[in-house]
Amino acid sequence: MEVDELDYVLVPLGVLVLGIYHVWLLCTIIRYPSHTVIGLNAQSRYQWVLSIMADPLKNGILGVQTIRNNIMASTLLATTAITLSSLIGVFASNESDTKLVYGNKTSLNSSIKRLSISLCFLVAFLCNVQSIRYYAQVSFLITTHALKGQRDFIEYAARSLNRGSYAWSLGLRAFYFSFPLVLWIYGPIPMLACSCFTSFILYFLDTTTQITRDLHTKSFNKRETGGDTEAS
Repeated sequence: MEVDELDYVLVPLGVLVLGIYHVWLLCTIIRYPSHTVIGLNAQSRYQWVLSIMADPLKNGILGVQTIRNNIMASTLLATTAITLSSLIGVFASNESDTKLVYGNKTSLNSSIKRLSISLCFLVAFLCNVQSIRYYAQVSFLITTHALKGQRDFIEYAARSLNRGSYAWSLGLRAFYFSFPLVLWIYGPIPMLACSCFTSFILYFLDTTTQITRDLHTKSFNKRETGGDTEAS
């Protein structure tokens, strides 16, 4: 294969590897949420909202402090993303005549690489801003006293909290996706290797073991049974 053709083959292949993995992850979250960390965390957050809103006068401060910590984490990631998106063009524009890795790094216009990395960080910034929006909304809902029978109100608060967490997860995924794009500056081979390695690591971070699934499932079912008994 010619050196000039590496970018046109390896770079789309690396993006395809990451895309296939995340499509599989999305289908698994929808069909088998207990097999993924994201699904188990969503169930755990629902239990947490249920326990906090059962007695907001007693647990209101704890709930607000927890939401505040999440807002601070999202703010940190949003600030980092918008800063990197502003600075990455300066670092990426410093072209060198030395080929660090086999492959013609000038075969594609360097502006495409800078644009791809900047868009990746801008997506991370927007997702984290959206996460802050949902967390700020939940901070008001979490201190509202939920009377018996108002399960729809509790589920609305839990859905808002989960949406904020999903947006935060998407922003974090954008950071993960930026690693192969940054290595693309040095050549298509590091980009493909980083894409495969990132997908391999994310598989172990996103999936759960049988012990973890049993622990969360039993806890969730026990909480559901207790809530139905109290409501009756």
